[in-house]
Amino acid sequence: MNYKRTILHVDDDPQITRIVAARLNALGYEVTSLNDPRQALEELSRSQQRLVLLDIDMPHVNGLDLLQEIRAEYGGTQVIMLTGLVSMQILLQSFRCGAEFCMFKPITDMEPLLEVIDKTFWKIDQWGSALDHLSREKRSERYAAMQASEEAELQTTSFA
Repeated sequence: MNYKRTILHVDDDPQITRIVAARLNALGYEVTSLNDPRQALEELSRSQQRLVLLDIDMPHVNGLDLLQEIRAEYGGTQVIMLTGLVSMQILLQSFRCGAEFCMFKPITDMEPLLEVIDKTFWKIDQWGSALDHLSREKRSERYAAMQASEEAELQTTSFA
């Protein structure tokens, strides 16, 4: 399926979003950065990114609450948490709320994040392929039903 590799990065720290965007853009990803989490849902509705990198501890909106809203409104959008709050409780809360993965800041080595991003896009592609297959099957079923209906109508007309 290969959806476009677009990422929404939401973090209240402009330095973090700038660094992550620069590194990911250099690798061919298209990154939109937001430093105000209140804009995230509007941005997702407008641009339909399939992957969100999301901080937890932000002013105005807690990242875990935003994660739950994203999962409720945009179920096919995957979310990777990037947080400076390092604890087992945060990790478990992230997964319970629907995060695909949780990574801790600071990110000194981009390789683990890139692996998670690539695996997440692979998963998105697999779901997209499955949906495309189902769509083709439904079209084939509708076409076959329409053909059968037309044949039955012709037979009825020829006997009359």
